[in-house]
Amino acid sequence: MAPSKDRQRKLARAKFDRQMARRAVRERRRRRILAGTGIGLAVVLVAVGAAWIGGAFDSDEKTTTEAADTCLWSPLIKSDNPDKTDVGTPPSKDLPTTGTETMTISTNQGAPITVGLDVASAPCAAASFTHLAGKKFFDNTDCHEILSIGAVHCGDPSGTNNGGPLYSFYDENSPVLPEPSPSASAAAKPAVLYPKGTVTLVGNPVGSNGSQFLIFFKDYAPTTDAPYSIAGKVTGGLDTLAKIGKITTVADDAGDKVKPSQKITIKTLTVGADAAATAAPSASAQS
Repeated sequence: MAPSKDRQRKLARAKFDRQMARRAVRERRRRRILAGTGIGLAVVLVAVGAAWIGGAFDSDEKTTTEAADTCLWSPLIKSDNPDKTDVGTPPSKDLPTTGTETMTISTNQGAPITVGLDVASAPCAAASFTHLAGKKFFDNTDCHEILSIGAVHCGDPSGTNNGGPLYSFYDENSPVLPEPSPSASAAAKPAVLYPKGTVTLVGNPVGSNGSQFLIFFKDYAPTTDAPYSIAGKVTGGLDTLAKIGKITTVADDAGDKVKPSQKITIKTLTVGADAAATAAPSASAQS
């Protein structure tokens, strides 16, 4: 699993290589025209050359560069996993890569939970949430686990840890464990990589993300690695999140004590303008 910066460098290199290849093709074509064209077309060639120097043909390169893929969605096969759902794939080009986007999660546990999706650091996660929210993928689904690390597990309509859309994408924004201090006389306290309110993706297998996500209701300091890619953080509804964190758990079908003793149902999950419209009535209703 390559870190976010490595992946960005690879994508940038791929863009550069495509630019160079297109530029070489144009240069070879121009030379053939110059070599095979008679003296009678000299005026035309001069005009074309002047236009080329002036940048008239740069628009093709610029358009192609701008249209390069921002995100790569890996297709999955339904027959390999019947718990997956075909809802198409998000767009791969012309996606936002700056700022934040608001995601609102309305549940049966209280006021809506609002999340600031980190578009700058995780543009593909934001694009995936936006696409799935537009398909109402999360609506009327249950958060099926409360984990001992202090997070509620949502986004799998099947409740099996195998559900999701028929595409996956790699981690973008995984935190890095700090280097241990060589002068420390005692074992240092693990760093909190996932503070309370952090929203992460959770893949099965790790690094292969889809629709499943975690919302941390307490700080989490992993000791060996950072297994989750961060998508954003909670900006509102912390009381609701705290209430969810206090729900007791019982054993699931596999015998693991992670199943909430009462339902945690996502009524709606919206992103962007729809999210603001969803949150507004709920906020006014509580006032």
